[in-house]
Amino acid sequence: MSEIRQNTSIEEIDYQGAKRIARNGDTEARCALASREDTQPEILYFLAEDPDIEVRRRIAENAETPGQADLLLARDECEEVRCVLATKISRLFPEVSATERSIMRRTVLDILEVLAADQTKQVREFVSDALKDAPDVPQQVIRQLAADPHLTVCGPILEFSPVLTEEDLLELIASQPVQGALGAISRRSAVDETVSDAIVASHDTNAIADLLSNPSAQIREETLDSLIDSAPAIDAWHAPLIGRQQLPANAARRIAGFVAKSLLDTLRQRTDLDKNTLDAVSEAVNDRLQDKPADPSKNRWIHDSDDAAPANTGTPRQQVLTLHREGRLNEKVIGDAAAAGDTAFVVIALSQRSGVEERAAHRIFEMRSPKGIVAICWKANLSMELAVRLQHNIGSIAPGATLKSENSPDYPLSEAEMLWQIEFFESDF
Repeated sequence: MSEIRQNTSIEEIDYQGAKRIARNGDTEARCALASREDTQPEILYFLAEDPDIEVRRRIAENAETPGQADLLLARDECEEVRCVLATKISRLFPEVSATERSIMRRTVLDILEVLAADQTKQVREFVSDALKDAPDVPQQVIRQLAADPHLTVCGPILEFSPVLTEEDLLELIASQPVQGALGAISRRSAVDETVSDAIVASHDTNAIADLLSNPSAQIREETLDSLIDSAPAIDAWHAPLIGRQQLPANAARRIAGFVAKSLLDTLRQRTDLDKNTLDAVSEAVNDRLQDKPADPSKNRWIHDSDDAAPANTGTPRQQVLTLHREGRLNEKVIGDAAAAGDTAFVVIALSQRSGVEERAAHRIFEMRSPKGIVAICWKANLSMELAVRLQHNIGSIAPGATLKSENSPDYPLSEAEMLWQIEFFESDF
């Protein structure tokens, strides 16, 4: 035995000597043999099934271990051995040329596929990090990592992998992945309009903030308008909106009406807006800085809405009554008023359209009741989409507490539940 141990210190070990060590050497000798770069591949393969964990760990660590032995170790019962193998693969894979990968492709990718499905999170993390920006990895491996229930595994793939297609991303978004996954998608180097729409439709506040902050994310003007409708109640969106490139003129005017005063100078100093927009922004900024009340004749919803044009003067109640009498108190007018933050107009308009007592309508918003807002919108024959916006804009209800329908335009409450809500707020309590 001592002779076998002694041989491990010699610079070269002949094939027969290596075989003797592999079969009969003590643990120390087998570990030393497993770590050598000049150990013959078949010996390394033999040691990959060694009963000692430390020997197998050394084989997993050895960069010269043949692929078939690594594939064996990818299914090793010892978590530590698999972690060491994943570490090696994550270190070596990015350094391997495309030509070399094509030669060893099948075996290496088999190993990656096994490791990507490993029960240990740390193993999958190493694999994810190794493959996150590799362009020539099988799609099934990337999709498996992208759908992982742990953000530390799926996050790098979702944010960086060029293998994921638009269809993959849309499917992943629809699957309601782990919290933080949509934010990773939002930060990708290129996000097209369809993917942006899906992220916005998810109502994930943090992911939408990441999307707005991403200069390479394409966002339709209509989608941006819908975000601005909800933005007054969501501070995390204000700075990204201010810094959004190619900000439409109307969007800039609306943003000036609600962002914190500390952000107004940033908006006013933008150089990519036309003169008329800059003038309108400057006027809104000056009014905000001087704490002037908004001029009803210059409210965005009145100024831009053809339906509301004849009712652009007077008190909110007079405006509502005029529009209601003329049959033009429609969803667009109420939605635009909400976007402009005209709470008085919105509450009175809901009361007029629904027949709910005005004091009850006020009470619903004062109590910030998601169910109450949904119920009065239903009674007013308005869409569930507007009910969600009013919860944000007028009710100041946090996104996580918002009542909404999942993948459906229908109201999430039964008719009986909504009638009960209205009766409750109309009662004397």
